[in-house]
Amino acid sequence: MPALALLPLLAGCGDTGGLVGAGATPTASGPVHLWPDRAGASVPPADPGGAPPEYVKGIPPVHDQDVHGVDPVALVQAELRAHPNTGVGADGMPPETAAAIRACGKDEGEDAEAEAEAEAEAEAAVCPVLTPYYRDLTGNGKDELIVGIELPDKMMSVRVYTADPDGRLNRIMATTETVVSVELAGRDVVLRVPSGNRGYELITAWSWDEKQLTMLPTREQIVRVPSGPQGPASRGPGPAPVRP
Repeated sequence: MPALALLPLLAGCGDTGGLVGAGATPTASGPVHLWPDRAGASVPPADPGGAPPEYVKGIPPVHDQDVHGVDPVALVQAELRAHPNTGVGADGMPPETAAAIRACGKDEGEDAEAEAEAEAEAEAAVCPVLTPYYRDLTGNGKDELIVGIELPDKMMSVRVYTADPDGRLNRIMATTETVVSVELAGRDVVLRVPSGNRGYELITAWSWDEKQLTMLPTREQIVRVPSGPQGPASRGPGPAPVRP
């Protein structure tokens, strides 16, 4: 009798849209809580991982929350004036980078102070403030301003600014990393940095948090770097390969 029951199925295997056996299906297995009677550790709530929002002083008000007209160099220069000689934290900047940013856009002999710093500033031929990008990251229908600042040793400061209805510029993200690349994915800023394991990268997605009113690192993933010219040997930490 079981053999006869299989005949319709076997006969229909060649028909378009016919049922085909998929083989054995593995049994679903849910998570199992190990040592359920053990009292777990008490973990206090973590502090937000991002920099707190901060209004930028010394910048003219933004009209209609449109950040496209903001000069990114003038913006970073205003932050340097507000936080001079800061070496660590969200505003941390090596002295040589700070000097190069102050020199961005200045003509030789513009003023006495610039001439006094000319020797230090002459070492930086290119302005460290990169071309900005724009994307609505907060979901309010207005673009945010995304600024990158090149630092020594492949490090980079990535900053994001938004404008409030009163026209004030508010910095909602500031992080400094040894950056492989920076990407935009939807409303996230995604940073790829070398991980502690050779041949792997750490991918961190920064997302807008309506409660903290800032961008926070919300997701992290370690991925293997594909082999090739830009593979593990050149992108991961560790000594270079020994050549014969």
